Amino acid sequence: MNFSNLFDIFALAWFFVCWLGYTFYSRHRGVKKPSLSNSLDLYRFDWMMRMLNRENRIADTSVIGNLERNGAFFASSCMLILAGILTALGYTEEIIEVFSTFPFSIQTDVWVWELRMGVLLILFVYAFFKFTWSMRVYNMAGILIGSAPSPDDPKVSPGAREALALNAAKLCNQAGDAFNLGLRSYYYALAVISWFVHPFLFIAITAFVVYVLFRREFKSDALLALRAGKTFEDIANFK
Repeated sequence: MNFSNLFDIFALAWFFVCWLGYTFYSRHRGVKKPSLSNSLDLYRFDWMMRMLNRENRIADTSVIGNLERNGAFFASSCMLILAGILTALGYTEEIIEVFSTFPFSIQTDVWVWELRMGVLLILFVYAFFKFTWSMRVYNMAGILIGSAPSPDDPKVSPGAREALALNAAKLCNQAGDAFNLGLRSYYYALAVISWFVHPFLFIAITAFVVYVLFRREFKSDALLALRAGKTFEDIANFK
């Protein structure tokens, strides 16, 4: 094993630390600080409470259907990408030749190249499972909306109505979180693609991806817009 191979292994270790570390960090920071995820949780609960006061719920089921279709689109994309990766594994030597002509690229062993393809494979398999789970959970939420009592049903207590709205909102939250994790895999896949050029570029792009994800989740203008209608106390009380 030469120095360049050790550099590749270090870059891969850095990638997994960033991927798993940021996932853990964002989940725990979201408990204490406002984020896109926990802010949307509140709006989903408001949505479900208002849904209970509507006689006609076509708009609600339409939104759920659109969210499901988003997951279906990305899940289908994952399948196409996985097919491409598996095909590329059969042409490893030819592809290595092509990439060796890139500026600043370094010569790598076949097993290192296959390792890179394997990491991409893992990312998109992970994304596929997240997107399909998101679709399934949105389907469950749609069933809850379909089973919701009418606004003037005297047999259902206010407490039971609120419990149904809370459970439907929690299902939508879980589906949204799964979709978000699947979408992050696309960001990380862009970082892995840079690994085919140079391990140092892979390290730099991975750090940049984590920075972009952090900015969008905790410091974005979208978050400021969502927080304009909600306070962190609302978020803490909901949790």
